[in-house]
Amino acid sequence: MTHYVYVLECADGSLYTGYTTDVERRLAEHDAGKGAKYTSGRTPVSLQYTESFESRSAAMKREYAIKQLSRAEKERLIDY
Repeated sequence: MTHYVYVLECADGSLYTGYTTDVERRLAEHDAGKGAKYTSGRTPVSLQYTESFESRSAAMKREYAIKQLSRAEKERLIDY
C-alpha cells in the first residue's frame, strides 16, 4: 500500500497538510465538508502537493515535518 502526504490550498488561501492512502478520495472528502474539521468551512480546496511513501510511519513523519514549516517554506516546497 502506498501512503501519501498532501498539501491543500483552501478557499481562504490557507494551506492544510494531511496524510492518506487515497489522495483522490481524501480530496473529495475535504470538498464535501467531511474531511478535517479545519477544511470543512474552507471549501473548495485544491491539491497543491503530494509525496508518496512505502510506509505509514515515513509518511506520518514527513507530514509532521511539513506542518512545522513556515508558510513561506511550504510555498517553496509546493513551487519546487
